[in-house]
Amino acid sequence: MENAQQAAQFLSSLKGNLSKVMVGKEQAVDMLLTALICGGHVLIEDLPGLGKTTLASALAKSLSCTFKRIQFTPDVLPSDITGFTAYNLSTGEKEVRYGAVMAQMVLADEINRTSPKTQSSLLEVMQERQVTIDGTTYPLPEPFMVLATQNPSELTGTYPLPEAQLDRFLLKISMGYPTREEEYSILSRHRQAAAGEGVTVRDLEPVGDAGDVLSLRQTFQQMKCSDAILNYIVQIAQRTRGHEQVSLGVSPRGSIALMEASTAYALLRGREYVIPDDVKAMAGPVLGHRIRLNLQASMKKRAAQELIEEITASVPVPGVSR
Repeated sequence: MENAQQAAQFLSSLKGNLSKVMVGKEQAVDMLLTALICGGHVLIEDLPGLGKTTLASALAKSLSCTFKRIQFTPDVLPSDITGFTAYNLSTGEKEVRYGAVMAQMVLADEINRTSPKTQSSLLEVMQERQVTIDGTTYPLPEPFMVLATQNPSELTGTYPLPEAQLDRFLLKISMGYPTREEEYSILSRHRQAAAGEGVTVRDLEPVGDAGDVLSLRQTFQQMKCSDAILNYIVQIAQRTRGHEQVSLGVSPRGSIALMEASTAYALLRGREYVIPDDVKAMAGPVLGHRIRLNLQASMKKRAAQELIEEITASVPVPGVSR
């Protein structure tokens, strides 16, 4: 893809393909594509049955990418994630058995239900984009993307991700309940699919492939982000560190994540440069899970993303030229 317009056309066709099986959820789709553009991972925190699995599998099918789903439970082992070696009794030779991460798109369902040791094995792979089995390192297929989910309403028997591991996710988003009209459309489509007339994820035709995603990322690397935008991002990060309701502010890794996500979001909008509105749109999903609220804010039941949006609104908006 030679320019932002071609990239935007490809992304538009991808969104159109996803809309064949997804009703509404435009914001969630945009966030997912933003992460896809810049090679980030996404944590989806929401209730069961809101379309998380459908969205992940539909994206993989639309891009002809390999897809695997891991249903996390307390007895899942790190070797189930990364893989292991075993002897073949018929040949007497050692064979590598790859784990569930050896795919281009991985759905880590209910990641907070497995042990911290197993969580760490996945999060290390997410960061390094490679897996080590018995001392031998194997690269993961590209593009590689992890979509992890967790249910915020059930905390019994779960292992919450610590800040250092949450920081590995580019975005934290939620799907949200559908509107009345959207839910009616969901039921109608379900009836059509049951009668063999509707479109399911299995019926989707790919509109691209892994090569298109890698080309998309090359276009992303050529995007423009002015000094004014960089300074804007720095000011937002700095204000999180001195805010009276924040006990743990955004790290430089968070600032880099906001810069990359804002740039990817600009490309999704068909522009070759970043504007302040891109930063505003991405600040909550990128930084919300990277701060820790103090006791005062927690007692007031403040939401981290809401506080990030307030901080962003308090920073003077720069004038930006192309």
